[in-house]
Amino acid sequence: MILAIFLSVGIRFSYSQGKVINQVVAVIGSKMIMLSDIEDQYAQYVLQGYKKNDTTFKCALLEDLMFQKLLLNQADLDSVTVTDAQVESDLDTRIAYFSKQLGGEEALIKYHNGKSLIEIKAMYRDVVKNMLVQKNMEEKITENIKVTPSEVKKYYSTIPKDSIPTISSELEVGQIVKLPKTSDAEKAKAKEKLEGIRARILKGEDFATLAVLYSEDAATSTKGGEIGLTARGVLDPTFEAAAFKLKVGEVSPVIQSAYGYHIIQGVERRGDMVNVRHILIMTKVAPEDMLKAKQFLDTVYSKLKADSITFEKAAAKYSDDASKINGGIMVNVATGSSKFQPDELSSATFFIVDKMKVGDFSQPVPMKTDEGKQGYRILYLKSRSEPHLANIKDDYDYIQTLALKDKQNDAVKAWIKKKAAVTFIHIADEYKGCKFNYEWFQ
Repeated sequence: MILAIFLSVGIRFSYSQGKVINQVVAVIGSKMIMLSDIEDQYAQYVLQGYKKNDTTFKCALLEDLMFQKLLLNQADLDSVTVTDAQVESDLDTRIAYFSKQLGGEEALIKYHNGKSLIEIKAMYRDVVKNMLVQKNMEEKITENIKVTPSEVKKYYSTIPKDSIPTISSELEVGQIVKLPKTSDAEKAKAKEKLEGIRARILKGEDFATLAVLYSEDAATSTKGGEIGLTARGVLDPTFEAAAFKLKVGEVSPVIQSAYGYHIIQGVERRGDMVNVRHILIMTKVAPEDMLKAKQFLDTVYSKLKADSITFEKAAAKYSDDASKINGGIMVNVATGSSKFQPDELSSATFFIVDKMKVGDFSQPVPMKTDEGKQGYRILYLKSRSEPHLANIKDDYDYIQTLALKDKQNDAVKAWIKKKAAVTFIHIADEYKGCKFNYEWFQ
């Protein structure tokens, strides 16, 4: 799809050091494309190895921008919008991602010549808003596009033999998880520690400093416990309910979430978004309870090895993980399927299953959930495919996705032709020699 090269990597956080003598390169309805729009994006690709003065590539950049502007122009006509909360949430996510890529917020600020985070967000807010509107508009064009099994087969038959994609090795992995319960004594210990920290804050000590010293949330502790502006529906429900009740500067009582115990301080409230600091103390599992979990799974392992129960039934009966409803088979959240490429599995999981044969079970091994809970699990290697050329029998879902994208491309192509015919479009003379992929001029 025409937008894929840009939307797949998201907004490019760049800060131009030079200045381009600006001029209007194209007009699409009520939207304009400036020379600087093309040059700024081209400069980013030059840094990645593209040749300078590549006119063909600049034409491709112009066509992509024309499509973006056509989407925005039509969105205005169709009243397709996004909320401020959606923009802020997406912006915060991108800021966090690029901060991590560059080595932290200080590095991001340095990259932008000392601009504050507020100034950096202001620079990109309109860009992010436009991207979200474009995404919504494009989804509106393709929302009813589906492919039938016969269309999938027909699409596969049209792929030249030397262009059939290669499928990397894929694995299907199952797990039976046992998470020992935290004792009342351990819960009381965590709450008591937090109550002591809260008392110090109420007496005047700085919340952020104590978060750095004591919080067990590695993602936020170095930032004084601050999570950044976050929309509703993103945080743990109990945590979120408490966070949205706080006034700026107010400190919550001790609350419990899926991650452990917290105290929270209000930082900022903006519509349906909130920013808070928190200090997390995770509840620990006593060594004897961990041993009981391992011994329990040792018994399950023995049953599996003796073929007295199938893995699927054992997972459904004994596992503490949500995958039990799927026979213990893990789901790849990126694709929605049960198949993982090796680099899509956690290193802890791949290190074990890589040495297993199909059908093997591991002995109980230590694990930690995304929420930080400790336990044991038995891993099961259900299948492992070898790298191969895609085929309908083994890779139907993958080929179906390709066929759907191809059909969506055709829909976008038809939409561009239709809208271009009724939209004012003008491009500068120096770009009239471009060979475009879509019909902009009838």
